[in-house]
Amino acid sequence: MDSKKILIIEDDEFLRQLISKKMSEEGFAVSVAVDGTDGIDKVKKVIPDLILLDLLLPTIDGFEVLTKIKSDSATNSIPVIILSNLGQQEEIARGMKLGAVDFLVKAQMTPEEIVEKVKILLK
Repeated sequence: MDSKKILIIEDDEFLRQLISKKMSEEGFAVSVAVDGTDGIDKVKKVIPDLILLDLLLPTIDGFEVLTKIKSDSATNSIPVIILSNLGQQEEIARGMKLGAVDFLVKAQMTPEEIVEKVKILLK
């Protein structure tokens, strides 16, 4: 089986490495981006099977990244999970309205739980 490609767009280095390591251990092919601009470039290059997207990013925020991904016919079918500490109902609603398949609040999830969510979505 080909390993599924995951793109992690996250500016927090510790979290990015932690999640990246967990995903790799589970057999996923992981790419990372450190800001919104880099994220959009990587989405187009990698065409991942799933994207983990932070909302608070340098250059352009996650909502803008999500909007660009969903407005491009080459990338609009890629499932996006928002992974953020912005857990207010307005942010969750906005993310889902823009096309995210799930919204995970970082502070409430372990890396293992994030991996499980990804596995369920990619089944």
